[in-house]
Amino acid sequence: MTTPTALPFDVLCTHRAKIGESPIWSVSEQCLYWVDIEGRSLQRFEWANQRLSQWALGERAGSIALRSQGGLLAAMESGIFCLELGADGKIDIQRVHPIGFPRTDMRFNDGRCDRSGRFWVSSMVLDTGLGIPAGGLFRVDERGLTGPLFEGLMTGNGLAFSPDGHLLYLAESNRSVQKVWAFDLSASGEISGQRVFADFSPLPGRPDGAAVDAEGCYWVCATDAGQIHRFTSEGVLERSLSVPFAKPTTCVFGGPDLDQLLVASLQTAKPVEGFDPDLAGAVIVMRPGVKGLPESQYAH
Repeated sequence: MTTPTALPFDVLCTHRAKIGESPIWSVSEQCLYWVDIEGRSLQRFEWANQRLSQWALGERAGSIALRSQGGLLAAMESGIFCLELGADGKIDIQRVHPIGFPRTDMRFNDGRCDRSGRFWVSSMVLDTGLGIPAGGLFRVDERGLTGPLFEGLMTGNGLAFSPDGHLLYLAESNRSVQKVWAFDLSASGEISGQRVFADFSPLPGRPDGAAVDAEGCYWVCATDAGQIHRFTSEGVLERSLSVPFAKPTTCVFGGPDLDQLLVASLQTAKPVEGFDPDLAGAVIVMRPGVKGLPESQYAH
């Protein structure tokens, strides 16, 4: 186990999300998008002019992705949606793939596009305390919404892909499991060869959202512990960073040179000792000393 390093950080903006998730950096727009799941909203922060814009979504969105045709793809409570953003909070929301979950108390959660432009997303029961393994992993591409391709998830998280696109990473955040798995990902979008990539049992925190850097290392938020762990492509813990909130949710590389790590978080019901309560729900920006990769866009 490594001693966590506390890097200098900046707070991105004044917004504090109830559950900040799915930060996505747009290289072409030079801005960060992210959602507030319980706030049922979408945020965009423009890097150059420091302007924050917000849109109401009407239902919980677990994750988003950039679309190569423009706009965003969003995994929400009742399906997969295309979002076209307008000025002054105006938004066009169109459901393109409805979903029938096995339970009425479910939604989509963590999601990300692979290197071939397919969107992958997990599902979960709303009350994570129940520990019900009704969630699964789904794929969205030219064939539509397919899945579950992997079942038995309680709180699926940590979706990310190796730089060459041959590996898919998926985490289970529930305390009874708290592992990150690696799967082989075929050119046609099939997964196989599930194996444990990282076991969080001896580590601080539980695995949440993740990102892969240009060196192929896997950065994963350790929720409850206020840390981010970096694993090599072989699954060896290489370093840990401290963050100023107890519950980091997801991270992404961004900034003009993709050399800054942007970390989202959620608000806790009560202040957590050792952490600044005013920063819970914020997005922070750090320079970890490595660069990321441009975010893959949905291309189907």
